[in-house]
Amino acid sequence: MTAVTARAHTNIALIKYWGKLDQKLIIPQNSSLSLTLDQFYTDTTVQFSPKLQQDQIQLDEQQLTGPAAERISHFLNLIRQQAHCQQFAYVDSTNHVPTAAGLASSASGFAALAAAASRAAGLRLERPALSRLARRGSGSATRSIYGGFVEWQQGHDDQTSLAIPFSEEVDFDIQMIAIVLNNQQKRVSSRSGMAEVVATSPYYPAWVKAANADLIGMKQAILKKDINLIGQIAESNAMKMHATTLSANPPFTYFEPKSLTAMQVIQNLRQDGYSCYYTMDAGPNIKVICSAKETPAILERLGHFFDQQQLLVAKPGPGVQYL
Repeated sequence: MTAVTARAHTNIALIKYWGKLDQKLIIPQNSSLSLTLDQFYTDTTVQFSPKLQQDQIQLDEQQLTGPAAERISHFLNLIRQQAHCQQFAYVDSTNHVPTAAGLASSASGFAALAAAASRAAGLRLERPALSRLARRGSGSATRSIYGGFVEWQQGHDDQTSLAIPFSEEVDFDIQMIAIVLNNQQKRVSSRSGMAEVVATSPYYPAWVKAANADLIGMKQAILKKDINLIGQIAESNAMKMHATTLSANPPFTYFEPKSLTAMQVIQNLRQDGYSCYYTMDAGPNIKVICSAKETPAILERLGHFFDQQQLLVAKPGPGVQYL
């Protein structure tokens, strides 16, 4: 079988997915909405071969073994079943984004893997089917199949839980600055973190209710092209999500001291009249929602606290592509 290479970009959730209703199928507890980014992406090449005795998986030029390799082989099994394929695969994946640091590398990674592996196995999946497949690897990967603003509809089973494009062509001035505070693997994975929260946080039911309300507000804000309203809702939604980690038993947090510094700088910029807001996923890095025209001034202020190489500017990005 021929080798196929696909590229998928990361997405940053403006309305967060946090908690599974179904662990096996990765059905979420609430719908979510994200913005796909151009600067962070994963390139993955897959080739099935009768010569292999097991899957050979390489990530960033390192051979994967143990649970990480098993997770990918399990995902490939879904494709093998669908394609009636018995062969093992070579997988070569390169992250152009720090891995497991809260910058959505698993989203771009599994979206690229879904696209490359399904086509390498002889399947010709349309984007809704690709979105369902990517979800089985990593929940947020379901959104990286599409560009621009994307909604992951919660659904209630494998068929109905998938992403749909909300606004793929972003025609107003919005982008993000990623403040990379720590590009090391995080101590608490998203998977285990959300499982802890669902099981133990007394705030969790309130989170689901609030997130559903935030989603309605966010869609209206995007249709209005109102960056301030988008930012306000996204910032509030992110902090409500992180409140659930602090209320888990035992409590934990993805905040680091510099995360709080970044938040304070953004709040100070806002007091000075700039339209900038922060969001934060399951990792210490902060993402700043802002306009391109105000980005130079925001970067200048952030430069007093962070090195230039820690500040990465990203515009709205495209959906999955075959290279």
